[in-house]
Amino acid sequence: MTTTPTIPRPRTPSESLDNSPPRAASVLAVTARPGQESADLGGLLYAFRRAGASLSLLSLTRGEAAGQNSGSARLEAVRPWETQLAASILGIRSVAVANYRDGALPEYPAAELADRIDRAIRERAADLVLVIAPEAGDRADAAVARAAAEAAAAAGVSTIAHTRQGVPGAWTLDLGPDTETARAIQKSAAAAHASQSDTLPALIRRLDLLGRAETLRWLQLPQQIPAPRDDRALVMA
Repeated sequence: MTTTPTIPRPRTPSESLDNSPPRAASVLAVTARPGQESADLGGLLYAFRRAGASLSLLSLTRGEAAGQNSGSARLEAVRPWETQLAASILGIRSVAVANYRDGALPEYPAAELADRIDRAIRERAADLVLVIAPEAGDRADAAVARAAAEAAAAAGVSTIAHTRQGVPGAWTLDLGPDTETARAIQKSAAAAHASQSDTLPALIRRLDLLGRAETLRWLQLPQQIPAPRDDRALVMA
């Protein structure tokens, strides 16, 4: 009998006995708009970075449709710069902000969004894509999640989503002793979005209520992919 080596799959929730995030060398966060990398994903991004992963970010819009503007600058001009500042606080090494229309992501063909995400996966050599789950966000977040899962499946990598407690298939990651540091960094990154400063007090209250808990679920778990055949690697039995 011959056996062929396989590429290890990501760790599943039941295998995360040490309460660490799923294994990943390079995590690509994909969001519908600037600010979500901090307000929604900041705690998880901290956990992945602490576990040794390299972080990158793709925001599909410039966030011009935000209902708040605490300053006088045009949102489509200032929000990408705010995202760069927030990313530096979160330890994100690479940031890209696309020009899809904010508020209209569900109107774009899913294949078009998936193609843009696929390019980011390959450019950053990502082995895990992080998004906001459809049930935890709005229609734009759902469009991003669907496109990200499609792109990740095509690239042979996995997709994980930030969601809310009680969702079937979800599990809770406890930030543990790092909670105070993680939340402080997350709040600082959120504060970097100065154009949205009117919303900051409510966000801080929400993060304080979350405490140590971050909730995740898999959107896309890749099947074990056979490695290229190499007769020297075959094991005979």
